[in-house]
Amino acid sequence: MCGIIGYIGPKKVVPLIVEGLKKLEYRGYDSAGIAVVDGEKINRRRVKGKICNLEESLRNEPLSGYYGIGHTRWATHGRPSEENAHPHLDCTGTIVVVHNGIIENYLSLKEKLLKKGHTFRTDTDTEVIAHLIEEYFEDLLELAVQRAVQDLRGAYSIVAISTRDPNKIVAAKDGAPSVVGLGENEFFVSSDINPLLNHTKSIVFLEDKEIAVLDTGRVKFWDYKANALDKRVEQLAWNSLLIEKKGYKHFMLKEIFEQPQVIRDTLSGRVSLETGQVDLKETGLSEKVIKRVERILIIACGTSYHAGLIGKLMIESMAGVPVEVEYASEYRYKDHIMHERTLIVVLSQSGETADSLAAFKAVKSESLPSLAICNVVQSSIARETDGVLYTHAGPEIGVAATKTFTAQLCALALLSVHISTIKGIKSKEEIKNFILDLQKIPHNIEEILNDARVIEELSQRFVSYNHFLFLGRWVSFPVALEGALKLKEISYIHAEAYPGGEMKHGPIALIDEKMPTLVVVPKDRVYEKMLSNISEVKTRSGFVLAVASENDREISDRVDAVIRVPSVNPLLSPFLTTVPLQLFSYYIAVARGADVDQPRNLAKSVTVE
Repeated sequence: MCGIIGYIGPKKVVPLIVEGLKKLEYRGYDSAGIAVVDGEKINRRRVKGKICNLEESLRNEPLSGYYGIGHTRWATHGRPSEENAHPHLDCTGTIVVVHNGIIENYLSLKEKLLKKGHTFRTDTDTEVIAHLIEEYFEDLLELAVQRAVQDLRGAYSIVAISTRDPNKIVAAKDGAPSVVGLGENEFFVSSDINPLLNHTKSIVFLEDKEIAVLDTGRVKFWDYKANALDKRVEQLAWNSLLIEKKGYKHFMLKEIFEQPQVIRDTLSGRVSLETGQVDLKETGLSEKVIKRVERILIIACGTSYHAGLIGKLMIESMAGVPVEVEYASEYRYKDHIMHERTLIVVLSQSGETADSLAAFKAVKSESLPSLAICNVVQSSIARETDGVLYTHAGPEIGVAATKTFTAQLCALALLSVHISTIKGIKSKEEIKNFILDLQKIPHNIEEILNDARVIEELSQRFVSYNHFLFLGRWVSFPVALEGALKLKEISYIHAEAYPGGEMKHGPIALIDEKMPTLVVVPKDRVYEKMLSNISEVKTRSGFVLAVASENDREISDRVDAVIRVPSVNPLLSPFLTTVPLQLFSYYIAVARGADVDQPRNLAKSVTVE
């Protein structure tokens, strides 16, 4: 969602903040702005649209200042416009704030502030914060922020500066991510770590209801009651070079091609071909805990939800434990009937997904064991759960998840083996063979990527279509869901996915020559059933494109076009059938002129409800 960057130190502040905003573009945004302090004056510039518009404005009319804050906005309250863009000022023009999240009670707060004589200039919930700080300001900015946040309800991170208390940046967090970077005589605050990678590896993650005060000499931390905190400094392992395009046209394409290495990195140090075992001691979940597990609940959103559906089938097949997969956005509001021997697994690429975090907190009080599978070390979800299984995917800049999806599949495959081994469900030979098959997946994906040009050429036949149907069964149904999601996200083509067996219960009415159907049909236990579904489409004049196994000779006579993938253990086929769908969506989106890395209306980390 919204991106925040703040800086205080000896470097030129305007270029540094603009650079930081560019590192946050992947989060999704509709406007951008910057505010810097120059003596007793706040200089502010805001624009609707892309950061390049802000850069042009700053070239035409440069801003000067010594420290400041910047923001990329993803609209929630108030339409995208220059007026509603952050940063926002108070009535006096001496306090300025940026904000990520939603203030749920802003209307009642606004009404009270209006009665006290405050003047509002925007339609946003954020402006309320600036006026609240103004209302409570006496001499120290941090005390005014500390009092203001007591009135706020919702999920948010805030950064404020003021000429009334100069050379200081104050940040506060409750529910939305906030990271403080510690440099040499300089300090940063940001929505995530990407803008910090070029400047420092030393960071502090703010927890909920915590405040950071950055000045020219030090950083201090408080809780919301103004008690001093001793925070742990983390050392980042990510390198800023990881987020460069390295010659690829888009981050998404680069990240698709990184998947073989990502899977190798996620497997590294966790599997042994000699013993045929998986070592997940790093999660902190003991064998005693795992042995007690009789049910698993997976909570996730979007692409992570699709990974969870595949993980369910892996775990049930390998470990014999029943698994439920829930949309976090719905589960947080359901009646939670919990089995006392349930393991809760939260899937989130960023570890900051608001719905997933809230859904987990709703059942955390049940004192059940919990595990996060995520990509960002010390993220909010990772800090909340009992254990963490990190996917070593590195930064993913493209909004549409690709490498983090297959990394999650890899982590779930490892988890299924881990549970199976502890519970004694599969024989040592079966587990060793599964691990051997898993180790081959990176090479199998490289074979597909080596033929990417074939997929690119095939995709051009579908650029003009506006509707698409995806079909799959068993482990391939979640792949169909993910393929349809990718096509929707980046090309804006309407796409729907169904289990093959559900065709005759309604979707078959959509089939005609204007509705192509993409079927995911590897050679597995439901292969013959999928052939019947393909026949249903073909007899109604539908065009069928199949993603099929390389050793399937029958499929060519049944469909209009085929994308081949290596033949593998059927449980692991989603690793391979997913990659052609990612490439297919990417090439169509590029041909249609879409903004692949930053699709309209979307955000990378959904940190608001």
